[in-house]
Amino acid sequence: MTVLTVARLTLKEAARRRVLRAVGGLTLALLALSAWGFSRIGAEFDSLTSGEARLVSSQVLNLVMFGLSMIAALGTAFLAGPTLAGELESGMALAVLARPIRRSSVLLGKWLGLVAFGSGFVVVAGLTQFLVVKLTVDYWPPHPVAGLALLAAQTAVLLTLGLLLSTVISPMASGIVAVGLFCATWVAGVVGGLGAALGNDSVARVGTVSRMLLPTDGLWRGAMYAFQDSAVLAQFGAQMDGFPFLSMAPLTGTYLAWAGVWIVLVLGLAGVAFQRRDL
Repeated sequence: MTVLTVARLTLKEAARRRVLRAVGGLTLALLALSAWGFSRIGAEFDSLTSGEARLVSSQVLNLVMFGLSMIAALGTAFLAGPTLAGELESGMALAVLARPIRRSSVLLGKWLGLVAFGSGFVVVAGLTQFLVVKLTVDYWPPHPVAGLALLAAQTAVLLTLGLLLSTVISPMASGIVAVGLFCATWVAGVVGGLGAALGNDSVARVGTVSRMLLPTDGLWRGAMYAFQDSAVLAQFGAQMDGFPFLSMAPLTGTYLAWAGVWIVLVLGLAGVAFQRRDL
């Protein structure tokens, strides 16, 4: 019951933070821009074959969804830091933990609250974007539920990292480091994809290693595969290899299991660091 109570309070606290208004504003701006962009693309579909039109829709949708994932990453990373480190610095955590409440329960409750917040944002913003695409270019992703679930998992990975960082450094620094690692992993994934397309195993290994160290890019690539029409993509063959907003294969069960293990391990490390942290 303590865990659920902390989770509920974390959700209420997140809803009151200014970063939520910033996230909402950025999301509305991106949705409006994408609606205009897709309407312009739809006007040009008469000059494209049906396969080309669906491929273009897939690429642009993945580009916009990456923007939404970036907004979710920024929001959750800068919420995770103040949620824990801010309370430690202000002394608020001392008032709460002076009672017979385990630190592990507080940490797990905050994690659950942030996961619920991040997942809710991904689902609402993602479904709204799908409706925009459907109304403008009559395209609907083949596996929307799987794609949104993977984006929610990506958000959970990043906020777990943010919680770990917030136990050892300041709130602002933890958010900056988490977002920086998120971006660096994506860039490494793009470099690895180009290496694979060019047949350079050494460069391709950069993306593989980065996706193991921080699973955000791997989960993102799985989400892209769910959002795109893979049957149409197969018609264009190897010429699309290495394109940063297309994914050539779905995620394996082994990788999904690793992402789950990664979250458990990092959350466990955060728990150990929080137990040893002086209040």
